[in-house]
Amino acid sequence: MYSLKNKIAIVTGASRSTGIGTAICRELARAGADIFFTHWHAFDAAEGNGGELGWPEQLCQELESLGVRASHMEADYANPDMPSLMMEQVEKTLGVPTILINNAAYCASSNYRTLDLRSLDQHYTVNNQGTIMLSLAFARRFEQYYPAGTSGRIVYMVSKGDDPDNLAYIATKGALLGLIEPLSVGLAPLHITVNGIDPGPTDSGWMDDMLKGFLQPMFPMGRIGVPEDAARAIRFLASDESQWITGQVIKSEGGFRGK
Repeated sequence: MYSLKNKIAIVTGASRSTGIGTAICRELARAGADIFFTHWHAFDAAEGNGGELGWPEQLCQELESLGVRASHMEADYANPDMPSLMMEQVEKTLGVPTILINNAAYCASSNYRTLDLRSLDQHYTVNNQGTIMLSLAFARRFEQYYPAGTSGRIVYMVSKGDDPDNLAYIATKGALLGLIEPLSVGLAPLHITVNGIDPGPTDSGWMDDMLKGFLQPMFPMGRIGVPEDAARAIRFLASDESQWITGQVIKSEGGFRGK
């Protein structure tokens, strides 16, 4: 296993027991990293896949049982000060992080008939504004605190596709695809790598049986992706062994034959 001992990692969007964010927290903690994760219960309870009361504290205790330190906070990207508030909290509780996993996302169905400015702005606020500004706050604090040659990591969860009922989500995730390469060049002198993971369709609790039946034949390995698949790829990208990989988007989707 790639060791992350003595590393401090931020993982955004770990709101549910079955989510990709939670799987990432577990995987990085097993590798030895201290974990600071964020969640936003109000969204999951009202618009997401169901909020789980008490889950953040339960996850925190689970991570600590693995022998690492863990902390968490509610993070609403509608607050433009959230990136700086988040950095202050992680530094206060764990220290200055060297790993940032941008997993938090907003997704609501939208097509050319239903998409309006309010929905587009909600997608942009979380998927672009909050995520990008957190990345910049992370990099600036990293540059200020760590000596030259220290390795840092930024990983974005990205998406793509031709789903006409997910216009705003795919468009704003596409903006992250355009960010990864130039940001990786800008942060290379700091030894911060910047990469993306495209997990493809992942059964994190939102799929019904009909959708699973439709998607499964498109996976040549005979099963639909699970959160642990993405988490294992992220563990590698967070490790020292991935130092020469930057500016890339890695498809960790089991050979998915859909678009």
